[in-house]
Amino acid sequence: MGRDDATDRHDAATWSPLDSDGWYAVRNATTALRDALIRAGLEKDFPYLRAELNAFGHGLVELGRVSPATAERLAELLRLALASGLQRLAESGDETTESREERG
Repeated sequence: MGRDDATDRHDAATWSPLDSDGWYAVRNATTALRDALIRAGLEKDFPYLRAELNAFGHGLVELGRVSPATAERLAELLRLALASGLQRLAESGDETTESREERG
């Protein structure tokens, strides 16, 4: 193997997150979450929100620490969203098998 062959190979020293589909997926997910937090008026409550890749190249969305009040606001938004989604399903008559099974 010649010296030029070694430079043609992809190794860890030249790896970039921009070469990874995982990076774009986690960046897009983080952007979507940021946009939803902005619409909910919570963007300042998640100052540590960021996209990351772990050592294996798997994307992770870092939310960071939040205050108890922020956690309660987020929980309430999720409850409202879930209730709204279930209400829309019931109104449209498009129940999932899971929701029918939950009611017994």
